[in-house]
Amino acid sequence: MDRTKVSLIRDITPDTEYIQVAGRMESIQQIGKGRTGRLTAELRDSSGKLKLVWFQGVNWIQKSLKEGAEYLIYGKVGYFNGEAQITHPEMELRSNEKQEGKIFLEPVYPSTEKLRARGLGGRQIGKLTYTLFSLLKEKDIPENLPTSLLKKLKFPDRYSSFRQIHFPSDDNEFQQALRRLKFEEFFLAQLKMGLVKSERHRFSKGVKFEQVGDLFNTFYQHHLPFQLTGAQKRVLKEIRKDLGGGKQMNRLLQGDVGSGKTIVALLCLLLAADNGYQGCLMAPTEILAQQHYEGISALLASMPVTVRLLTGSTKTAERKEVLKAAADGSINILIGTHALIEEKVQFQIWVLPLLTNNTDLVWLNAPNFGRRRRFIHICS
Repeated sequence: MDRTKVSLIRDITPDTEYIQVAGRMESIQQIGKGRTGRLTAELRDSSGKLKLVWFQGVNWIQKSLKEGAEYLIYGKVGYFNGEAQITHPEMELRSNEKQEGKIFLEPVYPSTEKLRARGLGGRQIGKLTYTLFSLLKEKDIPENLPTSLLKKLKFPDRYSSFRQIHFPSDDNEFQQALRRLKFEEFFLAQLKMGLVKSERHRFSKGVKFEQVGDLFNTFYQHHLPFQLTGAQKRVLKEIRKDLGGGKQMNRLLQGDVGSGKTIVALLCLLLAADNGYQGCLMAPTEILAQQHYEGISALLASMPVTVRLLTGSTKTAERKEVLKAAADGSINILIGTHALIEEKVQFQIWVLPLLTNNTDLVWLNAPNFGRRRRFIHICS
């Protein structure tokens, strides 16, 4: 909230949303009693007067208000019978030290009913945070980005960024801190991902998919419903190279709806089956899983490939049958939802659970594969 400026009451217009004014408290009176009661007062400055209204905590507020005292008032402007007023304003006595507004933008912190009941609303959290920063020094929040990078991107240092994200002197300072902290989060995430990828490629070995066999070739030559595009052929070539390289592969295949990602996934699943592997295709919803199952089953109807479906609504008897077939390896391709990663679902060997919220996930799995896995994310 911008409480760095103190405006005059006459500056209020129908377009004014929030405003901070200062003046003398006058005409404090309670109207009505009980639930229908309210407390009203007038704040007067050199330019006019503004009505203040309270509907809750009336008795406590009436005792705390001092008629004739000077107050700083902040709140949302509303209108009643054509007259501007502020309901339940934030206020504080205007002392010699608080003649003008704050020297920084005031932070707004989310809170809960339980926290507020214990005196930890947004304003109280703000006061605690401000006190904390008065105790901290720069060495307590050490820098984690190279100096050369800070200069190149014109970022504030880490200590200043944390202070400015809470108590910036203006919006420009806030945006600078926000930009730097967002960059830091992404930078460290990318660094971690790069390290994991490097370690995986250096020390983790995958089983090679060396054979392009009868299932893949038969489907490609006789059952493919359309000619693959150049992009699809290129992607398949890259995936086949990865799968034959003896390294773990994580690949993201991205394209518009209807661009043919599922056919690429199906060809990869057939490649796995040619090498003695089981395959899984996970969809985010039951409707999509059912569509995949029906479409893939129709495409493979004349081929010796067993395709089954497993979702949360699969009936008990059928579920038992599918679980048994997955465990003994008689299922070549299992299509489903997140039901595929339930603890009861056991494949011929252990499969490391992988979760996806809004994309299809393809597992390629094989005997003696251990905890290693290959998978392809397919998203639009």
